[in-house]
This record gives sequence, C-alpha cells and structure tokens, in this order.
Amino acid sequence: DGTVALPRKNGELVFAEPWEGRVFGMAAALSDAGAFEWETFRQRLIVRVAEGEQRPGSFDYYACWLAAFEDVLKDADIVLPEELMERTNEFEFGERAEIY
Repeated sequence: DGTVALPRKNGELVFAEPWEGRVFGMAAALSDAGAFEWETFRQRLIVRVAEGEQRPGSFDYYACWLAAFEDVLKDADIVLPEELMERTNEFEFGERAEIY
C-alpha cells in the first residue's frame, strides 16, 4: 500500500520501459529462490522511495526499486559493488547490448 505499492492499472502491473519489468522479475525470482528475504527488500524499497520523494524533479518508482534491489544484492554479497559499477558502465556506454 501507499507509495511503495507497485504501479498498477486495472489491477495489472504497469511497466513504462522493458528494464522495469526485468528488474521486477529478477528481484522476485531471486527472493523466491531464497537469495534474500522479501521483507529485507521491502524495507530497503521503503527507504529508497522516501529518498526519491525528497529529490527535486519527477519521481521514478522503478529507479527506487532498482536502487533497493542493488542494495540488497550488495548486502547479501550476491554482486560486488565493483561488478555492479562495471555492468552499469557497459550498458551506459554501449559496450553491452540490451537483452529482451
């Protein structure tokens, strides 16, 4: 419920961009597989949404979702911060193609 609730339209999840659906699916799949507790993710998401709402400009729910997911992955030692930065740079600078 509230600002941490998933964006929906007529009860269906709403994703504006393909990456939003992918990051949602990865978080759900890893949690289901036992990589981290969903409640841990939810608490990080609450913090990230609160931070996002305080920033000037438009609010991006899935940017908060991604940041919370990255936090949980780093905290659980699933992804090292250096690996995350390397992958981010690869996508940002076109060294890695998007996968659909």
